[in-house]
Parts: sequence; C-alpha cells; structure tokens
Amino acid sequence: MKAGIRFLSAGSALFACALSASAALSQSDANRLGQDLTPLGGEKAGNAAGTIPAWDGGLTQAPAGYAPGQHHPDPFASDAVQFTITAANADQYAEQLSPGYLALLKAYPTYKMPVYASRRSASNPQRIYDATKANATTANLTEGGNGISGSVVGIPFPIPQNGLEVVWNHLTRYRGVAAKRTISQAAPQRNGSYTLVDFEDEFLFNYVRDDITEANLDNVLIYFKQAVTAPARLAGSILLVHETMDQVKEKRRAWLYNAGQRRVRLAPSIEYDNPGTAADGMRTSDQFDMFNGAPDRYEWKLVGKKEMYVPYNSYKLHSDGLKYDDILKPLHINQDLTRYELHRVWVVDATLKPGTSHVYSRRTFYIDEDSWQILAADQYDGRGQLWRISEAHCINYYDAQLFWSTLEVHTDLIAGRYLAIGLDNQNKMYQFGLKRSPQDYTPARLRQEGVR
Repeated sequence: MKAGIRFLSAGSALFACALSASAALSQSDANRLGQDLTPLGGEKAGNAAGTIPAWDGGLTQAPAGYAPGQHHPDPFASDAVQFTITAANADQYAEQLSPGYLALLKAYPTYKMPVYASRRSASNPQRIYDATKANATTANLTEGGNGISGSVVGIPFPIPQNGLEVVWNHLTRYRGVAAKRTISQAAPQRNGSYTLVDFEDEFLFNYVRDDITEANLDNVLIYFKQAVTAPARLAGSILLVHETMDQVKEKRRAWLYNAGQRRVRLAPSIEYDNPGTAADGMRTSDQFDMFNGAPDRYEWKLVGKKEMYVPYNSYKLHSDGLKYDDILKPLHINQDLTRYELHRVWVVDATLKPGTSHVYSRRTFYIDEDSWQILAADQYDGRGQLWRISEAHCINYYDAQLFWSTLEVHTDLIAGRYLAIGLDNQNKMYQFGLKRSPQDYTPARLRQEGVR
C-alpha cells in the first residue's frame, strides 16, 4: 500500500479493496448511512488531527440576499489563506499531494496552492439521501461492471467494494434534474494568448428524475445538448447525446446538427480517447466532467482513502467580479484565485486492459467522499510517464443543493499548455429546475431548433 493511503475501519475495511465482484449491502451496513457515515457514505467524523471537520449537513440554503440566477456569493469569503504550497516547500506536504500536483509545482515556478480551512459544504436534497439508502441493499454491477442494476435516483454504492463502484458513484451523482449553462472554453498558448469557444449546454439527468423507475430508465443516464455559439467559424452546430448506462451493450446515441447543411446526422464517435469538442487536442472525450462514458477499457483498482489537498469551495474562481483575462494566464490559470482544502478522497487507479487501446495507459482518480465528485486526476502516457493533470474546481450550488465543478482545468505537461472549460464569470449563471422531458431531446426536436 502506498504511504499515506489507508483503508477504512469499523466495517468499511471489509469493502475497501480491489474486488472484481459486487454485491448489495446488508441492511445493517446500510443503516450506517446517516449514523457514523454521511447519507452518501462519507465518514461523518472529522480526522484525529482536527484539520478535517465533522460533516454537519453541508450548505443547505443560500446566504441572505442571493437570488436564483446570480453568481453564487462566497459563503466563506472571510476565510484567510492558512499557508501556501510552492515548489520550495512541496516536500513538506508531499504525503497529502498527488503525483500530478507535485509535478505541476516542479514544472512551473509560478504554480502555487493556497490552502484554506476545510469546509465540508457538500449537500444534496433529502430524496437523494433516501434513495441512496434504498439502493445500498439492492444495487449491483452488471455485465462485468459496464452497468448497474437495482438503483435509481441515489448513489448506488455508498459503501464501495471496488473501484468500479466508486466510478459509478461519480457517474450517477446528483447534479440536479434539468440544468442549463452558458460557458466558455480556452486553451491558451504558452504566451497566454487564447481564443474563447462558447457553449450553451443543457442536461436532463434522467437517472435522478422524480418519476423515474429502473423499468423506464431505458438505459439512459443523461440527455445532453450542446450548442457552439462562438467563434463564428464553429457557431451554429448543435450536439445531442443520449448518454447510455451500459455503453458496451448500447453505444451512446449522438446526433449533430450542421448549420451549413441545415441537417441532422449521426455524430462521429465522441467516446473514449477521441478528441474533446473544440479542445485543441488538450483533452479526450471521456475527460469531460473529469470522467464519463464506458469503463470497459480499464481495470479499476480501489487503492483506499487518503487525506489530500484538493480544489474545494472555489467561489473566488467562480466570481462574476472577474474577467477571463484575470483567470487565464500563461502556463496555468491564476492560482491566486484558487482554493485548496484538506479532504478525504477515495483513490482509484485505472490501468489499460491488455488488448484494448487508449492514449492514457493509466489514470488515477481522487474522488470526494462527501459528493462522489472526481476532484483531481493524473493521466499517464503509453510509456507510463505522467502526461496530463486534471482538476475540478467545485462549489456547492446552494440554491439547488448540489456539489459540482465551476471550472475544469486539464494541464498537459508535455505541451506546456492547459485547457480551461466551464468559464462562466462573464456568462449567464447555471439555471436549475428547468422543466424538461426526454421528448425534448430527440433528433426531430434538434432539427426544429437548428432551423430556427
């Protein structure tokens, strides 16, 4: 076992190992949820050193004066930086840093990590907690781990037995029911120059709909629509995706509206290591939202749980008081605007299966115990060398009680460049609580929207 990584005690140790099998929990284990474990399966208690506090329910309401549709004011604005990790002192904190962060600190003298008090802000609505407890005794992996059964709405595996279960918790975590966002993406050159690509994204998270059942899920986790609105050379195209659960059994369904041709056609492959949309080759398709899609090309090992410095409560980076020039700098984003905290994360190591292909031979994911959001990831090339480091700067969208990224950053150590996706400071805010149904995400509806 790697130094600094441990397995849980008092019952959870039984499950925190790299097993290939999966079985639903006993009722006695499920009853721990909401007791010594949080409703989603995190350790409710703080750590022995007092540097990680106990979870007390997270943020469950907006601060006074907040109105839906606004950028989210920082509820922790009065917190001061406790210390800053730099290349000069990185060895002092190496046990709590991923190899990716150590590499960033070594590669870029201007890179730093301001560390703040740990705030366990993640929260979800009660119906997600209730469904998670119900799923715990019925959920199973299916088809070699390429799908799940016996689970809807809530987290399927709150006390995970293996790495695949942790990954499925990330894939099915709560991000609202229907949401819309206007975001920008940039891949700055080494001198800091960049061109923005603007998107209008819309999601219907089918898995968590109020009226969903396993029977009518139709193997669809998410309905997703993405329109490119700028620059002019890319504007007008609209991508529609039905994100299937078992993508080995049934590939994700995807269609593309071409503005020039004014027609809808089947989209080219947008899975695995195909290039991400307009990302200048800086990320793969399955890096969107840190990881998405079929897990079948990797062997997934649950290494354990570790205390790590990770991006968290990134409200400063989310502020509408910033311009994109304030954030996008040469080599890396403006680290003065970031916030890192000490949290417990699940460590999952994915290694490429023999006979399969992917540009990443190995990937290590660091997943928040309180939300199942992947907070950081290290990706390795075919030689086994660290290549790209990804991080999700997240906040609690307290108007909707969900924990999700406000900005993803993917840094390429070989190219000496990075991709920032999710920039929203100068755009309209996320809209949650939209009224949508699967009928709003058909090729026919896409054709109508494109013609308009």
